[in-house]
Amino acid sequence: MRFKRKLRIVVAVVASSFTLLANKMSDVNRPNILVLYADDLGYGDLGCYNPDSKIPTPNLDRLSADGMRFTDGHSSSGICTPSRYALLTGRHHWRKFHGIVTQFGPSVIDEEQLTLPEVLKTKQYNTAAIGKWHLGWDWEAVRKNPSPRVGKGKPVETPDSYDWTKSVPDGPLDHGFDYYFGDTVINFPPYCWIENDKVVKAPDTMMDTAKWKQIKEGNWECRPGPMASDWDPYENIPTTTRKGVEYIKAQAKEEEPFFLYFAYPAPHAPIIPNDQFDGKSKAGPFGDFVYEVDDSIGQLLKALKQSGQSENTLVIFTADNGPEAYAYARDAKYGHWSASPLRGLKRDIYEGGHRVPYIVKWPGNVPAGKTSDQLVSQIDLTATVASVVGFELPDDQAEDSFDLLPLFTGKKKIGPRNVHIHNTFADKYAIRDGNWLLVDTSSGYSRKKIHERWEEKRGYDGEGEQKAYLFNLKKDIGQKHNLLDTNPEKARSLRALLEKIREQGYSCLLYTSPSPRDRG
Repeated sequence: MRFKRKLRIVVAVVASSFTLLANKMSDVNRPNILVLYADDLGYGDLGCYNPDSKIPTPNLDRLSADGMRFTDGHSSSGICTPSRYALLTGRHHWRKFHGIVTQFGPSVIDEEQLTLPEVLKTKQYNTAAIGKWHLGWDWEAVRKNPSPRVGKGKPVETPDSYDWTKSVPDGPLDHGFDYYFGDTVINFPPYCWIENDKVVKAPDTMMDTAKWKQIKEGNWECRPGPMASDWDPYENIPTTTRKGVEYIKAQAKEEEPFFLYFAYPAPHAPIIPNDQFDGKSKAGPFGDFVYEVDDSIGQLLKALKQSGQSENTLVIFTADNGPEAYAYARDAKYGHWSASPLRGLKRDIYEGGHRVPYIVKWPGNVPAGKTSDQLVSQIDLTATVASVVGFELPDDQAEDSFDLLPLFTGKKKIGPRNVHIHNTFADKYAIRDGNWLLVDTSSGYSRKKIHERWEEKRGYDGEGEQKAYLFNLKKDIGQKHNLLDTNPEKARSLRALLEKIREQGYSCLLYTSPSPRDRG
């Protein structure tokens, strides 16, 4: 399969070869690109987004000051895998699936699906993914034995289930990346490092949290399965950060530019900040974990500067979804609301589930110290990066991705995106059009009752018996006031637009003309 994918990329390279000479002559058209992707980070966790945050984030605050901060940025979903899929393909996840890839699950990226790193390969980029993958692999291709154990009625893989010496197909290397290093998912088996498409050290025992240092907040949330006997989850961020620094510095010696997709496992559970970060925040271990992520980002950005690549690197920071439900207890105990000023958390269709930090820096191109309230999405990164490097996207790819480059550079103050569909679970959708948002389901929450004390504390009346919710986000960012009864026609028009976008199979052409790819 990798041969077929590479062949398709080669064809694309030939098709765009007329631009290569110009790119060689002016590398400003081919900046390095660094995507920093946090996991379960709230809109209100960073100081640059929330002046009342109890978590110091000096490196991200500096990145914001040196670049452009978007206050209306969104992931495709309120959970992990779907958001990552949408970021790397420019396509709403719900056009294909809704849930996450489970342990040892198959890839959610189809062979014919063009990905962001594949776009960059047509422009001779070196591409790497470091950290969390969670988009699936073809583990069945290396299966050795059926699962002999049963836990909670389901098969549980063991160290004897797979031939760990073989290459595992349909992972990052089959979807546009030249290099991968990570553990695929920190709380899923196999608990070991994977480099490129092979396990570094074969699992030889079963996961046992008793072998690790005590967790600092919440639960381990680790699913049973094979583990390397010396595996230490506390080493995740330090190890991947070192790999990231090494990669960035090595790329300074390369002729071609690089694309590094650096995906953190944090502050997703298990919440395990290393000891040197204990007490760095006033929001408990979770806050300390966010501080550790910020520290790691500082190391990567320092490596860019020390290697002389900072001025020609487009840096994008965002997160896959909002904070986990532990945020309710954290708010009660420490007075820190991770999603401030929003309602909802991870999995929820309310804003707190998918409105996330979104920061862009590109010296000399993106004006520094600016804030934009324009609607932007992680889905838009594929079309935007394609525009940066001069790649013309086929009309059947990245069908929900808008070109934000004119907005990033300040050439336009109004962005091309006016509509965004929000979704986590099947048949539960919300649609945004301008300032209006229709939550077209009986509840914007994914869980019952867990939010009730928080709502009471913050002056919410509760959802009651409703079939849908209509909000004007310009006037009500906290989504307190349901305007459905007084604006039934607006709700009907939004519902019709939602149905249209779902049925027609694309959204990026909805407001653009005359060229089907002129999204700017």
